[in-house]
Amino acid sequence: MASLDRVKVLVLGDSGVGKSSLVHLLCQNQVLGNPSWTVGCSVDVRVHDYKEGTPEEKTYYIELWDVGGSVGSASSVKSTRAVFYNSVNGIIFVHDLTNKKSSQNLRRWSLEALNRDLVPTGVLVTNGDYDQEQFADNQIPLLVIGTKLDQIHETKRHEVLTRTAFLAEDFNPEEINLDCTNPRYLAAGSSNAVKLSRFFDKVIEKRYFLREGNQMTLSPICWEMFSIWIPGFPDRKRFGAGTLKSLHYD
Repeated sequence: MASLDRVKVLVLGDSGVGKSSLVHLLCQNQVLGNPSWTVGCSVDVRVHDYKEGTPEEKTYYIELWDVGGSVGSASSVKSTRAVFYNSVNGIIFVHDLTNKKSSQNLRRWSLEALNRDLVPTGVLVTNGDYDQEQFADNQIPLLVIGTKLDQIHETKRHEVLTRTAFLAEDFNPEEINLDCTNPRYLAAGSSNAVKLSRFFDKVIEKRYFLREGNQMTLSPICWEMFSIWIPGFPDRKRFGAGTLKSLHYD
């Protein structure tokens, strides 16, 4: 299993939207009992069967990079988060369906992750600085996940779910809405599970089968801390301040 090929998927969104709970659910198929704030970045691994049930089926590691969503100045954002955007194969944008601002801020996250040379200053909601044509050539597969669906009354769901229409217009991503405290939302055979599998298949295809697939690259720099968890190992691997570590794809 250690020799499996792997892909890197960022998980981005505001603090408190449930990214850590989502990643735990995706990787462990279990509810995270006591989620904590992510400092820097935490990396968990999901085992995924590419094109499951076909002659082309092959198993891959999906590295899910849960990037801390703390709001800061433009300079601090670039210095603490930019390093995690190196060699990215896919992005999952996460927002809280009960928090309108977190949905609006996906504009800011898309700008930061997909066009880092044009990161705006100021608060995260910066519609005036957002130009969808900046991302017209984006080839990185995207997935939008809304959390806390259980807290939205059925009569309000249509209104709430239209908040991210701008992302559908700009990037045409897959969209999933769920409750991270209920694994049934990702049950095998469900529409959400099919969308998730289709997204991961697309990420793998871009990385290993489509040579023209676009990957984001940055010169390696140091970051304060991140942790990585791999199935079969009881402890997370932690790297302290001043230590340069990177995952390489041969």
